[in-house]
Amino acid sequence: MSQAEVTPRSESASAASQAHELGNIARLVIAQALAGANAIVVYATGAIVGNTLGPNPALATLPISIFVVGMAICTLPAGIIARRFGRRAAFLAGTGCGVLVGLLSALAILFGSFWLFCAAMIPGGAYAAVVLSFRFAAADCTSVERRPRAMSAVMAGGVVAGVVGPQLVTHTMNLWPPHLFAATYVAQAAVAALSALVLMGVRLPKPTAAEVAGGRPLGAILRQPRFITAVICGVVSYLLMNFLMTAAPLAMRLCGLPQESANLGLQWHVIAMYAPSFFTGRLITRFGSPRMVAAGLALIAVASAVGLAGQDVAHFWISLILLGVGWNFGFLGASALVLDCHRPEEKTRVQSVNDFLVFGTMAFGSFASGSLLTSYGWDTVLRISFVPLALATAALIATAMYRQERKTA
Repeated sequence: MSQAEVTPRSESASAASQAHELGNIARLVIAQALAGANAIVVYATGAIVGNTLGPNPALATLPISIFVVGMAICTLPAGIIARRFGRRAAFLAGTGCGVLVGLLSALAILFGSFWLFCAAMIPGGAYAAVVLSFRFAAADCTSVERRPRAMSAVMAGGVVAGVVGPQLVTHTMNLWPPHLFAATYVAQAAVAALSALVLMGVRLPKPTAAEVAGGRPLGAILRQPRFITAVICGVVSYLLMNFLMTAAPLAMRLCGLPQESANLGLQWHVIAMYAPSFFTGRLITRFGSPRMVAAGLALIAVASAVGLAGQDVAHFWISLILLGVGWNFGFLGASALVLDCHRPEEKTRVQSVNDFLVFGTMAFGSFASGSLLTSYGWDTVLRISFVPLALATAALIATAMYRQERKTA
């Protein structure tokens, strides 16, 4: 066969492969937007429904706490499903949980059952846990050099979620009087079902026999200095984002600022979390994951410093925006570091363990922030944030020195 005959075929195959890759990533971006909207529904309404149905006002935030814990404990089962049956099977199981949380929550509101509403948050957390793996699935879709861009493209779907979620609540909350938010959760179930339809079109490689076997012992992988650093930086980025974001609205109220200001501040915080994803991948490719993580940690530190500088609306808003951008750089940079720590057959195990550690710690942060704020004040919450920041920075420096020593040895 002549070269002239071979080249068009190879170019055609390359174009088909690229179209397949872009199609997968586009579906993951859409699913991220839809699933992110579902999570925002829970955060926006969970405490209100809990306060309405709960036997004690002190239990109002229990449903959201259960949601966060469910997200942490379901990351490992989601990883097992992905390893044995493929990522798409895990995606569809997750969207099934998304439909379930919507229907159970609607029933809980109709029957006035607080404990059923709390129980519904467990599959809600499972759905959120599966959504967290979308960024790693995007990395599977593409070549090594384009992985950071693929991950950041999927995370950019969160910008759409930040718009769709609140609008879903606004336009459905009073559709089923007198049951506030009952129609919202039915709509949530419908959005999860739509997400399932989108994800059914994702075509990812099936798990190989080596991947099912799992590769090296998990302990050997987890002891790698680079992996330890990736986990620490991911934990600190997400922990502090959740820690400060959870406390900020209440801190603004305690400072006598209007609720509208708190709502707007959180809106811009969410936008700041996801909007940089349009270019974060390019920055990771150009400057490297460690530098992007360092930049993210530095921005979080500046966010805390701005908060300590004053307690008017501008200080809170600037702090929340910097916190969002810092989280984006730190979390995506840490996720890119994880990709360098495992072989292809080990990916689902290692990635699910990473997410379990990150989001399990995040649950602790959500529990601790409120009590620290009410007991010791907003300034104390901000000052405490510098401790984990120092730990993550030390881990980055130690890993860089270790790698330099290995190069010169």
